[in-house]
Amino acid sequence: MQVMLIRFEQIKYQKIRNQKLLNMFNLQQKKAVITGAGSGIGKSVALLFAQQGAAVSLVDINEQQATAVASEIKAAGGIASTCITDVSDQKKVMTVFEQLGTVDILVNSAGISHIGKADTTTAEDFDRLFNVNVKGLYNCLYAAIPLMKKNKGGVILNMSSVAAMVGIPDRFAYSMTKGAVSAMTLSVAKDYLADNIRCNCISPARVHTAFVDGFLAKNYPGKEAEMFDKLSKTQPIGRMAKPDEIAHLILYLCSDEAAFITGCDYPIDGGFTKLNN
Repeated sequence: MQVMLIRFEQIKYQKIRNQKLLNMFNLQQKKAVITGAGSGIGKSVALLFAQQGAAVSLVDINEQQATAVASEIKAAGGIASTCITDVSDQKKVMTVFEQLGTVDILVNSAGISHIGKADTTTAEDFDRLFNVNVKGLYNCLYAAIPLMKKNKGGVILNMSSVAAMVGIPDRFAYSMTKGAVSAMTLSVAKDYLADNIRCNCISPARVHTAFVDGFLAKNYPGKEAEMFDKLSKTQPIGRMAKPDEIAHLILYLCSDEAAFITGCDYPIDGGFTKLNN
């Protein structure tokens, strides 16, 4: 009889443990807005969040790409909608968020890059990067935070970069924008503690996306494989990150399991910032 009771308790404990594991990183009943969701890291985040139960709003300037991601989510049984807009235009961003009404999670993934030094970066390129990477992020914060305050809380995840932490050749304007992202993250995290709004950022190193392939094809025709290998080896781990790997960290930081984390920047860089010595 005693053995049977022990066995029963073991089975009961295992069921409870399994249920807790199943509920980890659960985003059901959450409304997530992801900018830059039509491709790259943003796409991986959108797919993963939908898989975890979130109703995902895909914000992107490219209608075709955003619609394709939304269709993929719906085909898998998830909930997705598209919001085609330019994040650098505050009026358009405000309209999008007013229509959404409720935001539990905001992932600011929209961004563009640029190759150039201080004396080779034109004013037009500088402004273009600032408008998307800095002002675009600000516009989304400006629109989303009042909704989160009204909803008694929320989570914000910003996309910074290792370029904000170490000197990277020919990334003058891009590094400037990512330094601003890191600073804005701290400011928002501090300002909205009392509103139960958490804000963190992550700093990826090189991630293998379609953008990387396009960049290599444009700038190193015929030498794509050679340059890809060279760029991969700048990371001590010996390769570029996969977008899904970045998405997994973002999921954790936006989930209830990370409820005690705010005002932090997480390098996800294959050892780039600490082990390149």
